[in-house]
Amino acid sequence: MAESGVESGAEAEAEAGAAAGAVFGVPDGVRRVFPSRPDATRIVLVRHGEAVCNVNGVVGGARGCTGLTELGREQVAAVADRLTVTGELRGAQALYSSTLPRAIETAELLRPFLGDGRLTITQDRALRELDPGQADALTWQQVIEQFGVPEWDTDPGCLIAPGGESWTGFVTRVAGAMQALADRHAGQLVVAAVHAGVIEAAMISFLQIPREAHRRGWARVLHASLSEWEWAPGEARWILLRFNDACGVPGPVPVEVDASA
Repeated sequence: MAESGVESGAEAEAEAGAAAGAVFGVPDGVRRVFPSRPDATRIVLVRHGEAVCNVNGVVGGARGCTGLTELGREQVAAVADRLTVTGELRGAQALYSSTLPRAIETAELLRPFLGDGRLTITQDRALRELDPGQADALTWQQVIEQFGVPEWDTDPGCLIAPGGESWTGFVTRVAGAMQALADRHAGQLVVAAVHAGVIEAAMISFLQIPREAHRRGWARVLHASLSEWEWAPGEARWILLRFNDACGVPGPVPVEVDASA
């Protein structure tokens, strides 16, 4: 693996399994666990903490996003505490965020615990959430009244609103952004503060989910969770190392419903 300080249990188990496969002569044609290559790039996608737009029902584009809630900051702080103990991302050599405030704030809170603690945050517009166009900063009720509701399960090429993106366009854009990161940081460990949509779009692209199964929402991505991919250039494929790793991250307080009301 790229230098990361401390291997996770899953990574160590995979390495052990790959080594065992090599020792016992398991042919590559049937082997399921492969050792990591020295020229592989690892990209850890961190979903931002809970955002104000998430709880206020506002479309959080460039205008509608106003950063994290207090709980969102606590969620990211919990990740930082964990990284201090495990050192699992101490080997990070690059730090990115989308251009939206909730992702930038998440990257800033995590920066002291990544690499040498002084990595420059590179804001990459290609890593932003799906572009809402004219729906930005509106409430979802206003979006429905002005533009209707796109039926992405049946027409994923439909724009969310004028000037915005379609679901298929978004998935294609995310795949290109991830590949650009891998090409730019060959053999390195990269951390990027992004969005649930970006993480889901990456899974659709790299796990080669067929177009007819492109429905959104089949992956519930938790706030401040870590999902990790490895790009193996020699094999020209993406390998999923972990998904939705939110160990120790606090969630929202459940709302009690009075059944007698």
